[in-house]
Amino acid sequence: MMAVLSILVFAGAFGLSVTVIAMAIAPQWQRIVRLARGHVEPAFTTVGTVMVADRRIIVRRWASTPALVSSRKWRAAA
Repeated sequence: MMAVLSILVFAGAFGLSVTVIAMAIAPQWQRIVRLARGHVEPAFTTVGTVMVADRRIIVRRWASTPALVSSRKWRAAA
């Protein structure tokens, strides 16, 4: 009786582990097959590169905004 119970417990644990692994692999199976066939994916850009590009965009936006006209010039014009 204990042998049957232990076999059922281990079979259930094995089934659960296979299910979890299959659920983890299933969404990425095409990517895994492509990598196994030797197709290399393009590398991700590093965070440093993204930060430099982001700074350039911010500086360009800042430089392209018109400067605020001081209130003294408005008063002088009036």
